[in-house]
Amino acid sequence: MKRQGNLWGRLTSFTNLIRAAEKASRGKRGQASVARFHFDLERELCRLQDELRSKTYIPSGYRTFRIYEPKARLISAAPYRDRVVHHALCRVLEPIFEPAFIFDSYACRTGKGTHAAVERLISFARRNRYVLKGDISKYFPSIDHAILKALVARKVKDPDVLWLVDLIIDHSNPQEPALRWFAGDDLLAPLGRRRGLPIGNQTSQFLANVYLNPFDHFVKEGLRAQHYIRYVDDFILLSDDKGLLAEARDRCREYLESLRLRLHPHKSVISRSQDGVRFLGYRVFPDHRLLARENITRMRRRLRRYQAAFAQGELSAAEVRRRLVGWIGHAQHARTFRLRERLFGETRFVRGLG
Repeated sequence: MKRQGNLWGRLTSFTNLIRAAEKASRGKRGQASVARFHFDLERELCRLQDELRSKTYIPSGYRTFRIYEPKARLISAAPYRDRVVHHALCRVLEPIFEPAFIFDSYACRTGKGTHAAVERLISFARRNRYVLKGDISKYFPSIDHAILKALVARKVKDPDVLWLVDLIIDHSNPQEPALRWFAGDDLLAPLGRRRGLPIGNQTSQFLANVYLNPFDHFVKEGLRAQHYIRYVDDFILLSDDKGLLAEARDRCREYLESLRLRLHPHKSVISRSQDGVRFLGYRVFPDHRLLARENITRMRRRLRRYQAAFAQGELSAAEVRRRLVGWIGHAQHARTFRLRERLFGETRFVRGLG
């Protein structure tokens, strides 16, 4: 396996940093921290370049908050200048790792995404009677730092780039508890291993794919699975042989434990393709897809909140439209015309009376 070197000059070049800033700022130019940075962009990037080249760069702390839809998660937001560094790093590492990723890994990759993954699942479901839906328990909080660094070092030999990778990983803030013991561990082994990546970072999304890439190849090459899809920590195998999927589930469980990960005991199930499988916000069937029921319930709750905020003058009509566009785009990929007609037909936005 050829390892890549001589990357540091490219990573810290002004061209790479300005491209990283452009990417980090997309859709966020209205934020105060982004506006301040871009107001004096050349000076800020030169300062960042000097810190990286002299290795005096130190990531700042994260701002954390919880979201509860579609499930409770701790989200970590890095300061904007750190996000520029994350994008600069990924711009250099992604072309190195991309050829090693399997075709059917769909998260955070150019030309992939949720809708492409669902389309692929539909095409696989038409050819197979059974589906194994796998879910990795507490994936981001469980990612082992030592294993992750070793996986990056298999492809990268530039010591300066590895210094930055290690620095960003080591500055991960504490995540939700995921204390687990695996084969060969003594009583204190889990306490001595750092783990967890912050959800919300560009680097975390990329490194999450790097971490599970060996698992992808195990499924495709070790299990010889023809019909396999992964999106972050959700993965799907399909086959006409239900027993084969049960055996595959056991072997996947064993392999994931070698990465110090655990297959969710209650969310890794085998079902019939014709009954539909929950995946990325849809219930996917061999010939169509529906919105997951809880997705519709969440949108009804959101609409009530938006109505109340609009009535109080806290949201403008333009802001309401902006917030609805993403959900409508997602819903349009399923059989939802009548649902959307009914949902928005019964919703009125009226300013409150003074």
